[in-house]
Amino acid sequence: MGEPPVAETAVDPTAADQTAADVIVVGAGPAGSATAYHLARTGLDVLLLEKTAFPREKVCGDGLTPRAVKELIAMGIDISEEAGWLRNRGLRVISGGRQMLLDWPDLASYPDFGLVRRRDDFDERLARAAEKAGARLFERCNVSGPVRDDRTGRITGVEAHLGEDKRRVTFRAPLVVAADGNSSRLSLAMGLHRDARRPMAVAVRTYFTSARSDDDYLESWFELHDRRDGQERLLPGYGWIFGMGDGTANVGLGAIKPSSSGRASSPGKEPDWREVLRAWTAGMPAEYGFTPDTMTAPIRGAALPMAFNRQPHYARGLLLVGDAGGMVNPFNGEGIAYAMESGRIAADVISGALIRRTPAQREQALQRYPRVLKETYGGYYTLGRAFAHLISQPKIMRLATQRGLNHPGAMRFLLKLLANLTDPRGGDAVDRVINGLTKVTPRA
Repeated sequence: MGEPPVAETAVDPTAADQTAADVIVVGAGPAGSATAYHLARTGLDVLLLEKTAFPREKVCGDGLTPRAVKELIAMGIDISEEAGWLRNRGLRVISGGRQMLLDWPDLASYPDFGLVRRRDDFDERLARAAEKAGARLFERCNVSGPVRDDRTGRITGVEAHLGEDKRRVTFRAPLVVAADGNSSRLSLAMGLHRDARRPMAVAVRTYFTSARSDDDYLESWFELHDRRDGQERLLPGYGWIFGMGDGTANVGLGAIKPSSSGRASSPGKEPDWREVLRAWTAGMPAEYGFTPDTMTAPIRGAALPMAFNRQPHYARGLLLVGDAGGMVNPFNGEGIAYAMESGRIAADVISGALIRRTPAQREQALQRYPRVLKETYGGYYTLGRAFAHLISQPKIMRLATQRGLNHPGAMRFLLKLLANLTDPRGGDAVDRVINGLTKVTPRA
């Protein structure tokens, strides 16, 4: 069923021909695997270095919007039901005691359906697709730091510990892609730090055995509360229930983190997010079956770096993709689509740069990468930062949760805005309004 596994190739990773490449990609999550896939398809020699071994756990809602589906199709992934993918038609939004079904919009640019698949299996599918395209995948390859040119400071490779015996290996390439997630140790080692003024979010999730497993819609609840010190605070975020089609449901929440240094979040002590999730699920309808006895996995959490919170996205031979570059959508916390899209964009820029004849020409071409990202997402992410700031105000969040579902037209507008699903050319009036807003908004 689905893509056959790619057999591991017996290679000597200490041999010179195995440690040199055109491009090194650090991290085989969606961003890294997409980058490696699209680079390999152009005929470039690509090393894809993953610190763990597949399958491996990642905190995620396991739900994919039509933006992510489009990127899967571009990678040639078999997304059929027979290959284990579960389709969904849109969102069921629940707030203020009401609910509304919002179908994914019918657009020329994107499919009209989303997908669900467990993240541990999902990531491996993408990594194997990159491998099948020609990328050389090394699992259990923990990158410890960059190799730099002493004169220019430019990255020329990475140091890593490989395999069960943690052999020290030096990999070399003229370009390196950091796809190593939110913490991005490689970016930090190259002096690229997060911008504390940009919003950060958090996600926590678990799995329950539940009758909610088979559902044509992803379910979102817009009333999360932090109950501490005898007070009840409405949180800027939402809870989700994504049926997995296998008798279980992925149940979690995403919320903007409080911050005293950033404008996007209100100051204050951070809630215990696991307790917030426990309290929320304990108050769900009994027929959902969310009890401690039906929980099938521990509650796990992860940070969501949003709205370009690490820049520049290219410097001294290093390109940032996905969470390493803070690509998460600040409107809804979606990361996978933007991870895969940024990987494709990076691969396009790299492949175009490496065919240039001189180092100066190649460098000029590589400098396009941050500009293309800002042209693609900059205005939208600026709007998203303003949105994150607004919903961090309790009065505004309360008004939105109490009255939002009274206006179906406004909710359909919000679905397109929050999910970033519009046709860039033509489209309906909503598309033109949203596209116009993103074009006139500063691309920071």
